[in-house]
Amino acid sequence: MARAVLHVCTTCRGIDPEAAADPRPGAELHAALTASAPAGVEIRAVECLSACSQGCSVALSGPGKWTYVYGRLTPSDAPEILTGAAAYAAAADGLVPWRERPVIFRKQSLARIPPLVPLPDPQESE
Repeated sequence: MARAVLHVCTTCRGIDPEAAADPRPGAELHAALTASAPAGVEIRAVECLSACSQGCSVALSGPGKWTYVYGRLTPSDAPEILTGAAAYAAAADGLVPWRERPVIFRKQSLARIPPLVPLPDPQESE
C-alpha cells in the first residue's frame, strides 16, 4: 500500500514554457521517476499542476499528510526527488525534518498545503 503519491506533471515544458520539445521535459521526468520508485511511493502522471511558469513540477501527497508542490525540476533531479519522496512516505504527517530533506525540496518548494480535515457529517448533528 502506498503511503505517498508523487504526482508528476507530464505536460510541463521545463524552464522554457515556449519550447515545443517532444517528449516534453515533464514526461521525461515522469519516465525517470518511474524507473525506480521507492517502497511506499506510488508515482502518478498528471496532465497539469498549474505551475507552468515554474518549469517541471511534482506534488507529494498522502492520507492525513501535508501536501507539497515542488517546481523548477529537471529529469536529472530524479534521484533526489525519489529520496525526498521516500522520506515523505516514512513521515506520519508528511513533515520531514528540514535537514533531512533533499536540497531541492528545501529550495524549490512552491506550496505546502495542510492535510484535508474531514467535514462533519450533517446527519450526525440532527
